[in-house]
Amino acid sequence: MAASDISLAELTRKAAKPDRWDDPMDPNMTDADVEGLMAVEPFCVMDEKAFPSSMPLREILRADTAIRSYQPGEIVVRRGDYGTSAYLVLGGEVEVILKPHLDPRLLGRAATEKKKGFVSRLAQLWSNNPEPEGWDEASLRVSDDFKNSVNSEDNSVFLQDFPRVISTTETAKLHEGQMFGEISALSRMPRTATVVASAQGTRLLEFSWQGLRDLMRYDVALKGQIDSNYRKYSLSSFLAKLPLFSHMEVNSPQFHALCNEAQLETFGDYGWSGEYKKLAAGGDPDTKATEPLVVKEGEYCNGIHLVRAGFCRVSQKYGGGERTLKYIGAGQVFGFDDVVRQRVNPEQDAVSLFTLRAMGYADLIFIPTATLVRYVPSHLLDADHAAVDPQGKKPSKKARARQGDERIHPPTKLMEFVAEQRFFNGTQSMVIDMDLCTRCDDCVRACASTHDGNPRFLRHGPMMDNLMVANACMHCVDPVCMIGCPTGAIHRSSHGGEVVINPASCIGCTICANNCPYDAIRMVEVRTKKGHFWVDEQQKPLLKATKCDLCIEQASGPACQNACPHDALTRSDLSQENSLIQWLKKR
Repeated sequence: MAASDISLAELTRKAAKPDRWDDPMDPNMTDADVEGLMAVEPFCVMDEKAFPSSMPLREILRADTAIRSYQPGEIVVRRGDYGTSAYLVLGGEVEVILKPHLDPRLLGRAATEKKKGFVSRLAQLWSNNPEPEGWDEASLRVSDDFKNSVNSEDNSVFLQDFPRVISTTETAKLHEGQMFGEISALSRMPRTATVVASAQGTRLLEFSWQGLRDLMRYDVALKGQIDSNYRKYSLSSFLAKLPLFSHMEVNSPQFHALCNEAQLETFGDYGWSGEYKKLAAGGDPDTKATEPLVVKEGEYCNGIHLVRAGFCRVSQKYGGGERTLKYIGAGQVFGFDDVVRQRVNPEQDAVSLFTLRAMGYADLIFIPTATLVRYVPSHLLDADHAAVDPQGKKPSKKARARQGDERIHPPTKLMEFVAEQRFFNGTQSMVIDMDLCTRCDDCVRACASTHDGNPRFLRHGPMMDNLMVANACMHCVDPVCMIGCPTGAIHRSSHGGEVVINPASCIGCTICANNCPYDAIRMVEVRTKKGHFWVDEQQKPLLKATKCDLCIEQASGPACQNACPHDALTRSDLSQENSLIQWLKKR
């Protein structure tokens, strides 16, 4: 049969096309709920005609919001948590706890981490459990400070003795019509304060970040209000910390003008981890083509981009394609060298020499060249600062010579590997040189010895040539595993910022493990010390999330690295492009 004889119907099958509204935030949202929301501010003053027919206001409210009810003392958000939603007070009242901050144990976290002493470290060599994941009964339930805080029916968490606790802290009350959490939701930054419902019948409208984004896109007033809050509470503090602007008085008219001239930009998708896992599962982790373009090589350059959150890839044309030169994250700058070069050599074309793309998502701040020239001291924009440190720190000539081309042109293949696998997110990635590794398992045994007989990583993972990045927690810059934990069990430590899990308040919901893009968190079925499985009332095994905690209780640091007799294993900060390179050069 000739190809032209085959009908289209024989070659194709019809299926319903996935729709923007197929997976609502709250499937129980009704027409009456939407109608009720349309009667309150800010929605009652929004112009429905400003929203396109493909994205009507009412459908955004139906799909991307949820009406939540809270009881007095119920925790809405915890300080330090990562979240992707914002809240509007529909009724009742919430209190924002300003200072002092609450005891971590009241929020479901471990008490202040303590290092083990010499005797404890010596004793752990003989105290390993004969059975894997052997837990005693006391370690299975939440701590005494927290045990009555969790409602097992809906996983809601309450602040015990709420009136007394609140009376000892400074708080700010938010009432009907006020919004909170929008800056954290839009910038992917940790929550800066704990918020607790304080009135009977408190009702909040929770927005997904997608819903908030779309509302801001078509309602100028809401966008103006949120941008104003962002500039007031976050942008000014961010810019004030940059050496380029450290000479300016924060309350001066010039600094306010700088904040007003700065442009806020967001690229990519906050849900990058889920999309990356899908691509990786399909065997195609090459996501460069899908990364949102911020600046294209050869195009007109008229300012710098500051990365406030997320990551970007810097690349340059090479042969018939592109090569990755480096990736930049929060606090780093793109375009500074181009601005300085054009200022020193005005006869040159004002074009960018590199391409900048958002990887996953990126929250950027654009400063026009005219603004830089107006507010940055001229000596920081001279030729001596080009190709050096865009934040204004000027390394010595010896340091520049020592770093040389390595900081500008690290091995392309290594950069591509780190970028494609998204390993630039890791601050303590476990990298193993498999040519030197003799498979003696000393690293695994050392890990097990410090964790009651249970190793907390797998000596397995993606490889490039002889280098393996093992499936061990990388203690990420952007810890997406922390998003959505109902009890706050997974959190950053108060000292070093390591991502740790409080086993006592872990309820085995698997959210963290499902969120982790690197398969570094495992759910284990816990047993008694004699090997019997712990089960709940329904005879289901009790689960706990486990992962590498970087041996936070060990004064000597990660046992895996210390135990390697061949210097084949290191914990490397892959968010810094030269960290791994320096380790490789020393070998």
